[in-house]
Amino acid sequence: MATNARVIKTEPAKVWDVLADGWLYPVWVVGASRMREVDPSWPEVGAKLHHSAGTWPFLIDDNSEVLECRPGTFLRLRARGWPLGEAQVDITLSPSGDHTLVEIKEEAVSGPGALTPKVLETPMIKWRNSETLRRLALISENRKVG
Repeated sequence: MATNARVIKTEPAKVWDVLADGWLYPVWVVGASRMREVDPSWPEVGAKLHHSAGTWPFLIDDNSEVLECRPGTFLRLRARGWPLGEAQVDITLSPSGDHTLVEIKEEAVSGPGALTPKVLETPMIKWRNSETLRRLALISENRKVG
């Protein structure tokens, strides 16, 4: 399982607010290009984000589903992007002084992606999620709500 971590310079509640706003998903998740729909119950267990990946006209429409949620601290998703497959993504938020330690663990769990040798898969996921965490930090640290 590929693991990335980053300290985000704001409190966990502000980072969680970004995660809990499903419409922001393609802004911080590398590879997601647009949102088509967000279930009203997002991010409760069973809720889905209906997103697209790729670039027009080569877009893949699929979804990500919440498998587990502990509001403010943990989100487990089943991210789908067929025909590439599915991944399990765990996002953990932990207080770190006045800041937040965010950890993302991701692993392909089905489809062709799951057949990729870990020695190839892990560096690619880590590279992508490094940028994902950078984007999440920029939004969380600078977002003005209200």
